[in-house]
Amino acid sequence: MLYLKSANLEDIEKEYEFITNTPSNENGFTNFASGCSRKEFEIKILPGYINAEKGIDLADGWVPETDFFLWDDEKIVGLFRVRHYLTPALANGGGHIGYGIKKEFRGKGYASEGLRLTIEKAWHIIKEDEIYMSVHRDNMASLRVQIKNGAYIHHQDEKEFYTRIKR
Repeated sequence: MLYLKSANLEDIEKEYEFITNTPSNENGFTNFASGCSRKEFEIKILPGYINAEKGIDLADGWVPETDFFLWDDEKIVGLFRVRHYLTPALANGGGHIGYGIKKEFRGKGYASEGLRLTIEKAWHIIKEDEIYMSVHRDNMASLRVQIKNGAYIHHQDEKEFYTRIKR
């Protein structure tokens, strides 16, 4: 069974394994904790995820965000981030939702279902009338996932498609 669960201390071992084995930047999904030590994850990274959801100790220019791990029964297969609101840079860039699926689970429908579940949660978090997202132009699989979940291409540039989902 697939479900989303926000970052928490209870699942620290599986969260740590997922985060440290996710590349630092892959297809536009950034992971500043890639390869961190277990101690650093416990003391700094995971509390940072939990605090970010509450808007606590945010870096300058950052907004509150909730990190949802996508679980398939007892294993984490992906991570979905919901930014609670947008700065001008986010509105013209990454948008509200970013996500990544662990390499060995790609092409199995996890991104589509995970995004569907995330959109449901996002409408309870964000106040805008549209969800903003973006995707690298060479990542057509992710673009298809977004379109399957109701997105349309709002505009594009030489590097990205910028998509929107209306409330």
